[in-house]
Amino acid sequence: MISPDRQNHFAHLIIDGVWKDDLVDYIDEDRAFRVAKRVISAFVDEVDIVDDLVRKKLYSMQRTILEGTDEWNALYEKFYQEELRRRGHSD
Repeated sequence: MISPDRQNHFAHLIIDGVWKDDLVDYIDEDRAFRVAKRVISAFVDEVDIVDDLVRKKLYSMQRTILEGTDEWNALYEKFYQEELRRRGHSD
């Protein structure tokens, strides 16, 4: 989970970086910040949902796999990537 303060910080970094790189001129910088914040928040929500689904899948397996082990980490990554693909977020 990324805290709301951290999300605000990232939103400011993004809108400031895009402006400093002369990629855009904002008519309304506050609106640009709100849009960036909304996108970051939606991304964080999606990551949390996928993480919850993957953890539930791992914990529901017949064989107990301890979190933090190499096997758990490998399965987590595999299931995470599968869930992203299922949601249309392929690499």
